[in-house]
Amino acid sequence: MSDLENILYLDLETGKSEGRVTIELLADLAPNHVARIKELAREGFYDGVIFHRVIDGFMAQGGDPTGTGMSGSGTKLKQEFSAEPHARGVCSMARAMDPDSADSQFFICLADASYLDNQYTVWGRVTEGMDLVDDLPKGEPPRYPGKIASARVAADV
Repeated sequence: MSDLENILYLDLETGKSEGRVTIELLADLAPNHVARIKELAREGFYDGVIFHRVIDGFMAQGGDPTGTGMSGSGTKLKQEFSAEPHARGVCSMARAMDPDSADSQFFICLADASYLDNQYTVWGRVTEGMDLVDDLPKGEPPRYPGKIASARVAADV
């Protein structure tokens, strides 16, 4: 995992703790989604964005600048589904019913969710800091949501 261009740092504030989550970007599986995530991170798009939907034993979802779950960056991406399993720590794109509707919202699996395999675009995997993701306040939305203080591509840090 020495390719700093394909590592994303999410600095989280959970209310209980704060620290860095390291995500290995899987550019071989989802090249267009990884490129878009890096572009948004480099623009500061994710900085200050909350996790608006966190379901215990399932996943933590964020990436909506309004914090409502109803918005995004305005750029829809064509799906890049793969056989990569939705295991604990996997990062995948949220979307509407249309398979080609992923935008900036994503989720991190808190537990294995194999029933999502081949239906959502997997773009990364948490390699460090999963305890911080586990600490995110639960709810739809959480009363006091955790947030991304900053998102940075490791090559830029």
